[in-house]
Amino acid sequence: MKKTTPNAQQSADPTACEEIDVSRLSDITEPLVSARLRNPSRPDPVSHVFTIIPNIDTESLLCHACETLASLNVMATDLACELEGSRRNVMLAIQQLAVLGELLVNRALDNLDPPGCVTEARP
Repeated sequence: MKKTTPNAQQSADPTACEEIDVSRLSDITEPLVSARLRNPSRPDPVSHVFTIIPNIDTESLLCHACETLASLNVMATDLACELEGSRRNVMLAIQQLAVLGELLVNRALDNLDPPGCVTEARP
């Protein structure tokens, strides 16, 4: 059974979604980015939808970053398997960057708490 959506806009041209006025987008975002660069202590005006707890420790941030990069690696690898030619090469390059980022974050975690190092339990 097909479900129809009232007033759904359907484009006959599949490239219609790609026609974005980049100059208008730049006019909107440039003042915000420039203000942020001039005054780094100013809160980010772009979005507060996704926030990170202000007092979170570095190790927790790195652990979550590592898990995020590992997920990106898996998704990029899966997508690369479905592509061919130059698009596949681009996706594999993205996947390789995700792996590199994951290795860097893992090394940072090791520097914070070397493996095999006994740490005292915190109360």
